[in-house]
Amino acid sequence: MSIADWINRNAALAPDKAAIRFPGQEVSYAGLATQVDQLASALAASGVKNGSCVSYLGVNSPEMLALLFASARLGALFMPLNWRLAGPEHQQMLNDCPPALLFVEAQYVAQTEAFRSALGATTLVSFGDAGAEWISWTDFCDRATGMAPHDPQGGADTPLLICYTSGSTGKPKGVVLTQRALECNAANSVDMHELTTDDVILTTLPLFHVGGLNNQTTPALQAGCTVVLHPKFDADATFDAIEQEGVTLTVLVPAQLDMMMAHRRWASADFSRLRMITTGSTIVPMHVIRAVHAKGVPLVQVYGSTETCPIAVYLKAGDAMRKVGSTGKVAAHCQLRIVDSYGADVKPGATGEILIKGDNVMSGYWQAPQATAAVLVDGWFHSGDMGHLDEEGYLYVDGRSKEMIISGGENIYPAEIENLLIESPDIAEASVIGRADARWGEVVVAVVVPRANRELTSEQVLKLLDGRIARYKHPKEVVVVEALPKTALGKIRKDDVRKMVARGS
Repeated sequence: MSIADWINRNAALAPDKAAIRFPGQEVSYAGLATQVDQLASALAASGVKNGSCVSYLGVNSPEMLALLFASARLGALFMPLNWRLAGPEHQQMLNDCPPALLFVEAQYVAQTEAFRSALGATTLVSFGDAGAEWISWTDFCDRATGMAPHDPQGGADTPLLICYTSGSTGKPKGVVLTQRALECNAANSVDMHELTTDDVILTTLPLFHVGGLNNQTTPALQAGCTVVLHPKFDADATFDAIEQEGVTLTVLVPAQLDMMMAHRRWASADFSRLRMITTGSTIVPMHVIRAVHAKGVPLVQVYGSTETCPIAVYLKAGDAMRKVGSTGKVAAHCQLRIVDSYGADVKPGATGEILIKGDNVMSGYWQAPQATAAVLVDGWFHSGDMGHLDEEGYLYVDGRSKEMIISGGENIYPAEIENLLIESPDIAEASVIGRADARWGEVVVAVVVPRANRELTSEQVLKLLDGRIARYKHPKEVVVVEALPKTALGKIRKDDVRKMVARGS
């Protein structure tokens, strides 16, 4: 059995139902099943077998999802590349895990061509015009002509997905997730969202990230839902889909919600069909939570990482108003521990490291046994995130352990300060870091971005914290900048913020 069987099962149950709606294209479950069969045969004819790697560079598309399921059928590893990265960054990942085939959308052919000679025996497939060393998508698909459907080769424990971490703290690591991990993650998503075949899912996040691929998209295709897929996020297109396509569920990270809230359509937008909006990946500001709830839609947080596929902890719609600020309870098919520096479980209310265990957890980092051993211990994934549980078992994330600031012997978690700062209507973004200090060891520095047409002074920023947190947690310096460096999902790159501050100093 492989996860490609999800598509065949749903094709048998509802062959004419829309599996994927894409601009200018609608793919039924029967059509998707046929495409997966054909692509599996074409991949096999190209030399792909159990253990091979297939890579894709491009924005969201039905073909990208079909290639994922075709790879699953053959027991191959599927590697989606972040199209926002530069050519040398792609080359580093492709050299680390060389694919048998690399599929490239037309707009990324030129940057791929620059390092083509370094790709060795990799077959290059273009969705547009390319040089003599490339083959076209049409010619590739024609390789399946006359071939019988390929027998499934992948099983539950077969590695399926390799997603590279952002690399903000050094060389990117390839997170390897098995077919079982995606199966378990889908079960967690079904429980979290109470998914039924009647749901219509809107996907605007990039599928190269597990948040876009696995929070709702692959679970929806497992459950027999319809996925409304956008190539990339656009606020107007998102409003249109929510209002006109019967969307019941979607994932929108805080950066996307901020853009929508600033849009002229926000106040009048009809969200009546939405059952909930899922969010996460970074701190969720209170003003965002309040604005979504004011539209009558529960905003639920999910906690996880690339290493957990990603769903590990989540809030349900019924708790969205009651447990504002929490990321919820441990997922239905996971275990959760909060431990101190000695590995002992801490009491409710005490901060410790978040540990996750479950079939959704990665099998390891690609060809990096030491890095794997450092975070996977007896099946428990050591996240490096710090958090605490309340008396009811709801998780609150306090920050990253490596981001903790120790000033004068006191532990300070940046997220606590950042949460307070971004409540201000004058502050669009905030990042708090530690800077080395001869007297205190480290001092707190707040880096803030003012909202449009607003001006900020250090005094104004510091005043926001008066009487709300202990004095030793107050920033010793405030740096005002135009923008903060971020990952593809809007998560602030702390290391780059530190470099900004160092350059400014």
